[in-house]
Amino acid sequence: MKKPEGLKRLLLAAVPGLAADPTRLAMFIDKGKLTTRANGSLSFEYSYTLNIVVQDYSGEIDALMVPLIAWVAEQQPDLLERDPREPFTFESEILDGDAADVSIDLELTEAVRVVRLPEGGYTATHLDEPSRDDAFPGVCGVNLWQLLLREDMNPASTIAVPDRG
Repeated sequence: MKKPEGLKRLLLAAVPGLAADPTRLAMFIDKGKLTTRANGSLSFEYSYTLNIVVQDYSGEIDALMVPLIAWVAEQQPDLLERDPREPFTFESEILDGDAADVSIDLELTEAVRVVRLPEGGYTATHLDEPSRDDAFPGVCGVNLWQLLLREDMNPASTIAVPDRG
């Protein structure tokens, strides 16, 4: 599954303080399912709950949520179109001082196209989300994560971004 790793890279780069101690960010895949059709194709879709846990987080909660919403708008935009408009849920345990443990649940899907090769074997390709109208009009031509990071960051690539916290 590709989406959790891309989201992890974005959160480490965008959320102040996380890059300094990435062990505070953990991700778990829960309630995973695989959906396929009985049409002779090996293509399928993963669906799962991604549980994101940020331990001992002492930053502004908005600094965690805004990059997450931007990622959802691009990587799982159907979450912004659901009724009620609740793209994800979260819980927080308030610790001593200003710190909290924050747990966020996202319902994600990933379509995988499987093609049989003539010489035997197969290739599996994770498909991008279908294009939709801009969920946030007025930001034309710029991905939301680019606005957040002021970078030309590709969410599927690895880059080094200095800690902003």
